[in-house]
Amino acid sequence: MEFQRVIERRRMVRSFHDRPVAEAVVERILSNATRAPSAGFSQGWGFLALTEPADRERFWDAAWPRGERGESNRRGVMRAGLIVLPCANKQAYLDRYAEPDKGWTDRDEDRWPVPYWTVDTAFATMTMLLTVADEGLGALFFGLRHERDVKDAFGIPAELEPIGAIAAGHAAADEPSLSLSRGRRPASAVIRRRRW
Repeated sequence: MEFQRVIERRRMVRSFHDRPVAEAVVERILSNATRAPSAGFSQGWGFLALTEPADRERFWDAAWPRGERGESNRRGVMRAGLIVLPCANKQAYLDRYAEPDKGWTDRDEDRWPVPYWTVDTAFATMTMLLTVADEGLGALFFGLRHERDVKDAFGIPAELEPIGAIAAGHAAADEPSLSLSRGRRPASAVIRRRRW
């Protein structure tokens, strides 16, 4: 797909058909994530991909316990054929910047004006979302209310922190988010040139 079309097509999808995502597509999504930029080429991220129905069900039970589901229209997202948990590893950055070519030895987190482990994992996440759009599929990035339960359910190491989750698959008809009624902010409201 032409790149501008990928950008325009990418949106958050909240309903999916109950169909698997081809393994070659899953591999492309994950491989492209590793092509995202990272500070000092630290690559302090990890990705847990869940394609098996039993694993996805276990994810939903941990992330969105049955007692909290009610009659929500979000159940359409639970049919997604792929769940990816992008995880940030702060220690990888602190260790990388203590290497000789970086010159810091104290691993002091205060040296970081922003948490690049989160920023870089978000870059990788966006790369996956764009790859999903390029494949003609849909995706939804969402936060985890029960992160600890999800980490425990899948044995995610303590040093890895999920920044959220991606549900991806064959998009079904869904109702656009009410948030979209706000409209996209015009470029003139967010872009400045030469000075603010």
